[in-house]
Amino acid sequence: MTKLQPNAKEGRASMSYEDKTLACVECGTSFTFSASEQEFFAAKGLTNEPKRCPDCRQARKQQRRESYDDGNSYGYRQQRQMYSAICASCGKETQIPFEPREGRPVYCSECYAKVRR
Repeated sequence: MTKLQPNAKEGRASMSYEDKTLACVECGTSFTFSASEQEFFAAKGLTNEPKRCPDCRQARKQQRRESYDDGNSYGYRQQRQMYSAICASCGKETQIPFEPREGRPVYCSECYAKVRR
């Protein structure tokens, strides 16, 4: 529980923290959210208490790191499917992130930059 106590030296209020016991949403284990961790969270502007125990937090970070290392910089997002198409301007084959439709022009990167201007 947090309590506001006046700080006599500086003349302003400071926070005093007490250890809390929380339950992990991943594994259900009880863990202690220490007073020093609470102070750290407050200093960083974090308003929510942690939902995961330290072990589950570490495992989640590792999983996100591995996902990033696999070339997937969007966390859990899968790679986009790319489609082959012929540029309507120069006739060069190009890869696009959407399925081309009949009657709609498709441009390679260079030609698209020219058309946009």
